[in-house]
Amino acid sequence: MKKALIIALALVAGASFSPAEAGKKKKQQAAQPVVAEPVVLSNSSDSVSYAGGMAITNGLLPYLQQQGVDTAYMADFLQGFKEMIKSANDPRKAAYVTGMDIAKQLSERMLPNIVRDFTDTPDSIVSEKLFQGFTAALENDTTLFTQADAEAYFRTKQKYNNEVKQEKLYGANRNAGRQFLAENAQKDGVITLPSGLQYKVLVQGNGEVPTANDRVQVNYEGRLIDGTVFDASSKHGDKPAEFTPGQVIKGWTEALTMMPVGSKWQLYIPYELAYGERGAGEDIKPYSALIFDVELVDIIKK
Repeated sequence: MKKALIIALALVAGASFSPAEAGKKKKQQAAQPVVAEPVVLSNSSDSVSYAGGMAITNGLLPYLQQQGVDTAYMADFLQGFKEMIKSANDPRKAAYVTGMDIAKQLSERMLPNIVRDFTDTPDSIVSEKLFQGFTAALENDTTLFTQADAEAYFRTKQKYNNEVKQEKLYGANRNAGRQFLAENAQKDGVITLPSGLQYKVLVQGNGEVPTANDRVQVNYEGRLIDGTVFDASSKHGDKPAEFTPGQVIKGWTEALTMMPVGSKWQLYIPYELAYGERGAGEDIKPYSALIFDVELVDIIKK
């Protein structure tokens, strides 16, 4: 009887605390700070080491944010940091951490580039399958592909898809350039060289002809075949541009090494002798044929 009374009193006493108070008490207990082990600096070496550790964190927080780390989770960052410090010489931990780093690089850097390459093409990249193939190669799993076969297949498909994309995006530009050059070749005074370069002499000079390694002074203006001016020496100051013929596009190199000083030619350059399949900047699209008025002012002697 006495034992039953004690149990009943205990239940009543427990019920006297409201759920809110119980939750408040639990919350207060969870908020208790963890007391860190005090750091003892016994000598100058201890002090300079400790200060150095603090000093080299300068700029770390902005860097972590750039890496996508939410600073609200600094406790997790520090836990990972401490674990790595403790197991710095553990090869298994080093391999694990490196695996995470490679996964991050693959996901954030390599994958977006590959996805972009295959965008607007007959094929597309499925990230899950790419990761599976990556893993299979490292596990020597040749069920579907050998390493060599996979590389050959991927490069072939990459080349094909790129050609399809280039044709879709820039085929019309390439064809317009070819048509322009074909029609231009029939005009009076236009000379077509075996390379495909065309030129017309506007002023015939009688000076020395430069080599590919000579430094020359040149005035020029560059246009697209629709007449849009994309560059000119006058945009870069009052003096002629200076360079060696071997440093510029192939069409210029060929023309300059034929021009006597004092000459002014109009060049009509096919894309193969200009900026090719890549183009240049915002104005010169891939496969663009170009027109240049070029005046060879002088050869700079050493």
